[in-house]
Amino acid sequence: MPAIKNTYWTFRVFDYPRFQKFIILLVLILVWFFTFENPTIYDQVLLFSEIILSFYLFYIILPYTKFGKTMIDKIQPHESEKPLDILVCNVYQYNNNYQKLIDLIKENNPSVLFFLETDEEWKNALKSATDNYPYKIEVPLPNTYGLLFYSQFPIKNQEINYLIDDDIPSIVADLEYNNDVVRLYGIHPTPPVPQENTESTERDAEILLVGKNAKNYGKASVVFGDLNDVAWSRTTKLFLKSSGMLDPRRGRGMYNTFHAKYWFLRWPLDHFFVSPHFRLVDMKRMKSVDSDHFPIWISLVVRNEDKEDQFNISQEEKEEVVEKIEEGIEKGDAN
Repeated sequence: MPAIKNTYWTFRVFDYPRFQKFIILLVLILVWFFTFENPTIYDQVLLFSEIILSFYLFYIILPYTKFGKTMIDKIQPHESEKPLDILVCNVYQYNNNYQKLIDLIKENNPSVLFFLETDEEWKNALKSATDNYPYKIEVPLPNTYGLLFYSQFPIKNQEINYLIDDDIPSIVADLEYNNDVVRLYGIHPTPPVPQENTESTERDAEILLVGKNAKNYGKASVVFGDLNDVAWSRTTKLFLKSSGMLDPRRGRGMYNTFHAKYWFLRWPLDHFFVSPHFRLVDMKRMKSVDSDHFPIWISLVVRNEDKEDQFNISQEEKEEVVEKIEEGIEKGDAN
């Protein structure tokens, strides 16, 4: 079903559990050998189909394992160099265990914080930890799409945008970092699920539009947040191709951030995508703060631009990106 280019949620939701489907297929293949002692041609076709599908799913998830090729080099920063440490967490608005996130901030002291699903109560509850961050962009909202952004580095320019939907904000922040300027894009588009949005059209458009903006910017930039999309989806691949950005997950692991409470239903929804100007110091999933998402943390440094690992994009894919952005804007305006 995910192979069908349909934006309705019943098709797109099956993008998420690729690893789970792979494990189920392996179990079914094993069961086949204990079930069919005298297999018919139909039984053999069943086995063949399961094997082909398992290879296909393995091909999909392989880049997000230790066996995949990395897209961004890992290095150690210079002794005098302060890395750009970013902590992202979808706090789950109705979670009231504020202290766990406060403790996490104080223990790790990231240079940048980005929190999603934050309302006024979350903003006020986190003050004991965020007051140490002199630069901030605060958009608390009661609709589970509020954003809180805090930085230890000066913000030279900032924007609060409503790219597709008037109720869904995103931010842009230009940080003064190590005598340079780094642009950060923080987003949280709607997921394609019945209770939120029955189609992925607006989500896809927002992700691709931010990618287009980052491409046009052309300097050091990072796109991050809860994208409500997995790393191996067609939309994410189109984003990487059209934006020229790199995925630090590739070759290192899935870093599954959702669902924090169900170990058997987890996939990567919270992301960092970086321009070729960056090198990776470290990246890790942090301990639970009683949200349905795990926090995720990355440490980066700026170096010379290295485009070697960028994906190429075809003319057909360029046209698809433009079409998806236009469809999402039209749908957002209609709503």
